[in-house]
Amino acid sequence: MKNGVILLVEDNPDDVALTLDAFKQCNVANRVDVVRDGAAALDYLFAPGAVAPGLVLLDLKLPKVDGLDVLRRIRGDARTKRLPTVILTSSKEERDVIAGYDLGANSYIRKPVDFDQFVAAVKQLGLYWLLLNEPPPPAAKA
Repeated sequence: MKNGVILLVEDNPDDVALTLDAFKQCNVANRVDVVRDGAAALDYLFAPGAVAPGLVLLDLKLPKVDGLDVLRRIRGDARTKRLPTVILTSSKEERDVIAGYDLGANSYIRKPVDFDQFVAAVKQLGLYWLLLNEPPPPAAKA
């Protein structure tokens, strides 16, 4: 991945700690920037001079701006429309899965409750998105 930064958009401090710990246990050395609500995610991505991360891990149930609205904005802007974005959520609602894919999510992953399962999921996620996936070229500046 050219820009190895991972943007984790997650409001639950326990899930943030769990995700960071899982990355550490899987030897994912990429920098992980954490924002805790949808508005902060949009600020991170669209501030003047912002550099898009290599991967966004996006929760759906967020304060201020929900995850589906964040995804809608990501896909609606020429600078970020190709940005690999994975929904990482505890939502089991079929409508959320459908909406996520309809809005252009690259993947939808339900957070396992069990820590060992979560570490295994993060390991697979890291292997695929950080090592195996060939990212698209950057979008043209708007």
